Amino acid sequence: MVPPRLTLVSDNTREKKEAAANIEEAAAGDEEIPSALLDPEKPAARHPHAPREKLRRIEAMLFAAAEPLDVKAFARALDANDDVNALLLELQAEYRDRGVNLVRVAGRWQLRTADDLSFLLERQQKEERKLSKAALETLSIIAYHQPVTRAEIEEIRGVSTSPGTLDVLMETGWIRPRGRRRAPGRPLTYGTTEDFLIHFGMDSIKDLPGLADLKAQGLLDANLPPGFTVPSPTDVAALMPDELPLTDEGEEEEQEQLALDEEAASEDDDEATASEHPVDEA
Repeated sequence: MVPPRLTLVSDNTREKKEAAANIEEAAAGDEEIPSALLDPEKPAARHPHAPREKLRRIEAMLFAAAEPLDVKAFARALDANDDVNALLLELQAEYRDRGVNLVRVAGRWQLRTADDLSFLLERQQKEERKLSKAALETLSIIAYHQPVTRAEIEEIRGVSTSPGTLDVLMETGWIRPRGRRRAPGRPLTYGTTEDFLIHFGMDSIKDLPGLADLKAQGLLDANLPPGFTVPSPTDVAALMPDELPLTDEGEEEEQEQLALDEEAASEDDDEATASEHPVDEA
């Protein structure tokens, strides 16, 4: 008597049979048959609007952009209900340990070479002209004290500032004339630019190091004078109350303000004269 032949069924074969049974059950009803059941060995196609696809869109835009992109730019390529900030943070986490990092600069997003690998690109970089000590000091004063005039810069530095120093900083694109001070001569006021934030990898001017950070980095003398403080910088685009616009309209506005001040002063003088010489009502 010939013993019965045994057939070994692999797990893969069992899975196929179970998939076939599921297909028959779905066909018996009106249910749509998933593509994964029709061919278990073929991966299911990802939905075009799945999270990974959205991250790929953002990644492609970042790679092709010559300048940092803001959230609105990404939103135009995504669905209206997508949380763009959450997607950017997720992509930033994925790039954290790679040779290229996703960083936020000046309120926008950009792919950059990891800081610890920047030495690999030294040969490809253009040889930039180094800033003088005077230019670096002037740039620091403008960054921390903006809006600031040339005379105020000289007062802080304790030495005169040549026009060439400000010209060099203007050429770099890191500072700009903001307006004019409401003072005799209407001196120009200076402030930093968005390019300044992008170059130094800051999201806002408030990311500048404070007193404790400067001490920790050894950039300040340990024996500081009593009461020494580091100002809280601000780069508000709107003009401050003591600033006038750079245009001719600012001059007209100043003339109007001076006329109003003179008129008010004249009225005060008239009132003072009337009080000194009261009119006899008899």
